[in-house]
Amino acid sequence: MFGENTKNFWILSCAMFLFMTSFNLILPELNTFITELGGGNQKGLIITLFTISAAISRPFSGKLSDTIGRKKVMIIGIIVCFIVSLLYPLSFSIWFFLILRFLHGFSAGFLPTGATALVTDILPKESRGRGMGIWGTFISLGIGVGQSMGDWLFRLYGMDNLFIFAAIISLVAALLIAYVKETLEVQQKFKLHHLSITVHDVFEPSVLPAAFVMFLTASCSGIIFVLTPDISDYLGINNKGWFFGIYVISTIVIRLFTSSLSDKIGRRKTLLIGVFLLIASMFLIGTAHNLTAYTTAAVLFGVATGITSPTLFAWTADLSHKDRRGVGSGTMFIALELGIMLGSISTIFTYNNHFETIYIGFSFGILMAVLAATYLIWHLSKRKSLT
Repeated sequence: MFGENTKNFWILSCAMFLFMTSFNLILPELNTFITELGGGNQKGLIITLFTISAAISRPFSGKLSDTIGRKKVMIIGIIVCFIVSLLYPLSFSIWFFLILRFLHGFSAGFLPTGATALVTDILPKESRGRGMGIWGTFISLGIGVGQSMGDWLFRLYGMDNLFIFAAIISLVAALLIAYVKETLEVQQKFKLHHLSITVHDVFEPSVLPAAFVMFLTASCSGIIFVLTPDISDYLGINNKGWFFGIYVISTIVIRLFTSSLSDKIGRRKTLLIGVFLLIASMFLIGTAHNLTAYTTAAVLFGVATGITSPTLFAWTADLSHKDRRGVGSGTMFIALELGIMLGSISTIFTYNNHFETIYIGFSFGILMAVLAATYLIWHLSKRKSLT
């Protein structure tokens, strides 16, 4: 499929699936966990602190990925994930737990950055949309499987064992990464000056159009991460990962039919389709009052994400300079984290732990998605030469 790199692609995709499963496994139960610690009014910080540390680490992981190697950066991320997952059961206070959430974010700041740079090296331009669609499917599977299994494992084995399961899964991911072939041709030995960061190491200007759309649309995911476990409670759905289970099924199905769409009609036109569907899904989630409406909204969100996510990564790969793909990937993930952070923080001001205020939180997401659609329309009209 991708020449001599096909095996490398599939091993890395499986490792990414396990990594995403690991930290999503615990996510549906963290609202309950922090509430039992006495921090019910600080649920938004669960996602916010995680994304802050992930965003802080992106410039470092991006630069290191382009200097010491993609694989070494991934290994750093998986080690952090494993250690922090084992430390969660020791949480004795709200602040200790939140510190661990902050540290956990560094794993997401390192592993996906190195992995995405490596995948970009592998994929030929003519099939990049298709390849990123498959890559994104493994990421979505990790999110959905993790969140769907999390509630089930919690009920069977309790919260402490759930954290241990997450650590074990990350360890299996590490074993797979050991078999991944490095793609950076010239690797440097690590030196302290590699940790010296300038603006040039933080942002890759060429990928900013894709990063801006990612920032706006990712805010919707931040809202969903915080509010959907509570919506499940309000609607009497026992499995708090129900939304993400349905989301994953729909996003996989849509990618079977649209994985090559952006290769054919262009990245921005494909993104517009996805963003309009995202607007509709945010409205439906915010106004859902029964299981049928909620499930329908989850399907629509999965379709929207299944179209936009791989297209954004393919567009980023198109725009990135060959020798700065690590920084380019880091820029995209910084935009992702900042968007999720904005969405999760917004719930602190729009949601007061009552079902009646759910729609206010999702109204903010609708506004962000409308801005993304407006920007894409402007970009298409002003810069017709770009893909």
